[in-house]
Amino acid sequence: MNIRFVGGFLSMYALTGDIMYKDKAYNLATKLLPAFDTPVGIPYGWVTLNGDKEGKENHITGDPVFRDKVNRVRKIIKETDSPNGLYWSQFDPIYGNFVGNYVSIGPMGDSFYEYLLKSYVQTGDDEAREMYDKAMDAMETNGLIRYSETGLVYFTDMNNQQINEGMSHLTCFTGGLLALGALTDIKNDTRTTRHMKIAQEITNTCHESYIRTDSNLGPESFSFNNGEADISGVEREYKLRPEVVESYFVLWRLTGEDKYRDWGWEVAEAIQKHCKTGEKGGYSGLEDVYSRHPQQDDLQQSFFLAETLKVDAGQMHRGSTVRIFCYNKSSRKYLYLLFSSNEVIDLSDWVFNTEGHPLPIKGRNPFYRPFMPPI
Repeated sequence: MNIRFVGGFLSMYALTGDIMYKDKAYNLATKLLPAFDTPVGIPYGWVTLNGDKEGKENHITGDPVFRDKVNRVRKIIKETDSPNGLYWSQFDPIYGNFVGNYVSIGPMGDSFYEYLLKSYVQTGDDEAREMYDKAMDAMETNGLIRYSETGLVYFTDMNNQQINEGMSHLTCFTGGLLALGALTDIKNDTRTTRHMKIAQEITNTCHESYIRTDSNLGPESFSFNNGEADISGVEREYKLRPEVVESYFVLWRLTGEDKYRDWGWEVAEAIQKHCKTGEKGGYSGLEDVYSRHPQQDDLQQSFFLAETLKVDAGQMHRGSTVRIFCYNKSSRKYLYLLFSSNEVIDLSDWVFNTEGHPLPIKGRNPFYRPFMPPI
């Protein structure tokens, strides 16, 4: 609800200036506030914790309640002992401590790390940046960034101190995350160089997970414990996820290397070939990407149009970006942006939330519309 609807309204308000979107964001965010009425101020688990949108809400409405809720959550997490410097993926809103002994930058953890960095990128929040850097350093130190037998780099998770020798499709967003972190790291040149290299290597691994299947689309998760085969699908379905093309887009924008556009085009062609449900139909996920004729799962995920594609794939033509059309011109997403000019949603002026909604960067983007009290 928060990342998709509140974030979407805030993005539309930034892009259009229409106060209707600000009002709808405020009204919806206000309805989510009771989730924070817990003994320690951490919201109940059925509400997504995404600090930047609620913090942004404070900036554009002038109501401090959203900022106060975010600051309370941040303070508790920062001050709570995190074993080995790692943030566990679950936090008890009653007793105020980490629970579960599970660490992941992918499922169950991705938005937390993404918004630590992006809160800093959007508003210059130094505390958020400090927590992001601490988290990435701890993940490196504790071996969550790993190398396969053939040298493929991947980001994995840890459960009860046991490293999982695999990676999920969702975790492929870390290529873009680490690259953005490197771009904006002004304190540590060595870490900047290292993280940019890791970002490119992880993105290459995710590309390999695609091209080693019969459908040219990647599995939901894959492992690295099969000798020379190296990558082997664990969950073999394809759910139209955006994370791989998100990293292609970010790396293309930051490096200008044509291979990321080439890889994105491979994905677009494979989606059109295997996932299109008919001339006038939508797009379906696949049950087994390792099949030459994969069965469709009859489900078009909501994030497919919101993030992965946001184009009319039937109109795509390589080499003519004019023929790539958005369903919603004000909210262009990763495959569309991959083949667009760098001036379209310039990453110097905009930052994306985890659902692909562009938000303006404070102090750089005139579309950042702060609250102005009446005179």
